[in-house]
Amino acid sequence: MNKPLRRIAIFCGLLVLTLLIRDNWLQYAQADKLRSDTDNRRVAIERYAAPRGDIIVDGSPITGSVEAKNGDFLYKRTYQNGPMWAPVTGYSSQAFDSNFLEKIEDGILTGNDDRLFFRNTLDMVTGKPKQGGNVVTTLNAAAQKAAYDGLQGHGKGAVVALEPSTGKILALASYPSYDPSSFAGTSDADAGAWNKLQKKSDSSDPMLNRALRETYPPGSTFKVVTAAAALQNGLYTSADDPTKSPLPWIMPGTTTPLKNEGDLPCENATMREALRVSCNSVFGKIGADLGNDKMLAEAKQFGFTQEQFTPVRSNASVFSDHMNPSETAQSSIGQYNTAATPLQMAMIASAVANDGKLMKPYMVDKLQSPNLDTLEQTQPEELSQPLSSKNAQILQSMMETVVKDGTGKNAQIDGVTVGGKTGTAQHGVANSGKPYAWFICYAKTSDGSSPVAVATVVEDDSANRDDISGGGLAAPIAKSVMEAVINSKK
Repeated sequence: MNKPLRRIAIFCGLLVLTLLIRDNWLQYAQADKLRSDTDNRRVAIERYAAPRGDIIVDGSPITGSVEAKNGDFLYKRTYQNGPMWAPVTGYSSQAFDSNFLEKIEDGILTGNDDRLFFRNTLDMVTGKPKQGGNVVTTLNAAAQKAAYDGLQGHGKGAVVALEPSTGKILALASYPSYDPSSFAGTSDADAGAWNKLQKKSDSSDPMLNRALRETYPPGSTFKVVTAAAALQNGLYTSADDPTKSPLPWIMPGTTTPLKNEGDLPCENATMREALRVSCNSVFGKIGADLGNDKMLAEAKQFGFTQEQFTPVRSNASVFSDHMNPSETAQSSIGQYNTAATPLQMAMIASAVANDGKLMKPYMVDKLQSPNLDTLEQTQPEELSQPLSSKNAQILQSMMETVVKDGTGKNAQIDGVTVGGKTGTAQHGVANSGKPYAWFICYAKTSDGSSPVAVATVVEDDSANRDDISGGGLAAPIAKSVMEAVINSKK
């Protein structure tokens, strides 16, 4: 072979080698990236080429699929009672992607999860249409309805209910909400519905999941954490020992008293009495006496400063570090920088009810293949032990006094022991905004078990300021949720 031909042959060989390398790079190294690329329309077409699997509550689907009337997507998502369930399901939209369970469990719902490979291969051989699997939730339909119905008419708010012994999420409601069906397709109507739901168009921000993604000042409900810290650190060993709290109590390093809401019997009050009437001075002093480090350590034991994954992500709740004693005092009554999600506050009530053991909250019970075989089963997992069993029982007795003979009377249920704590949290510059109404609680049945713990927060801008209280606005909602759970177990 002469020299020019040899050069051409070598050059062509290099071109072929380059093409082979590039082809293998695309097929293997870049395969996952290309498959998930939002600009790859074939991925989206394939995603909606078959009905999605369902999200299940109490054995029944709360989602569905219908044939699309136009475009190259064959099916689109539908939702039953969409606004009520949106904080759980999220949305699956041909135009706007997806979120929450619809996003996290997309592989199972579309049938593309690797665990369904054998099933899909068999279906391809037999000519059976591809099917998606199911996501079976821990939610209780009656509790969710009670939570959502209770929030309506109160402006904005959220409810979270947990099963203390396992961490199962029984209710997760946020209000106002939205219907994911309204923008599930690609039409102009879907785009219009989406735009109307954005915060720039609707200041109430209906697409915000307030149960998981909003942090509020928890107000006096945080005093449960402060009481737990006092017991765990040996500052007090009983609910009924005097706390040696003066009235007024001047915050350290200042000349400012930490005021109580009204003429309350807080001087030298026991922790039981201080929780019953909600003494700021007593629990502020406890926080200052313990110090920032011990208060922060106890808050972390309850889950503060950490994101939670249910598997939907929940914002981290806040208890600050490097605070001076007066700032620690204010934080210890749920003000200053302290902020918590409703999920976090439900976790606090749940841990107390479960004799001090905090279980990891979760909302997916199991994942199913299209033929209903279980692919994955969630096992309850202990997250931490914020309280010893002895101290948890002391705190239970204190919270039960709050409901029996204190600010939480509106949560009483005949034949059921209820423990709780109210909160009316200030917010806005110089407390210019209307307060948030809080209530956290648990129910204990006659056999001593605790089937449910609840946190409720209400932001009612239309209410008279003097009428806003945790006991008045939030406790009745929490009561209805507890009753729904208890009745569903009968």
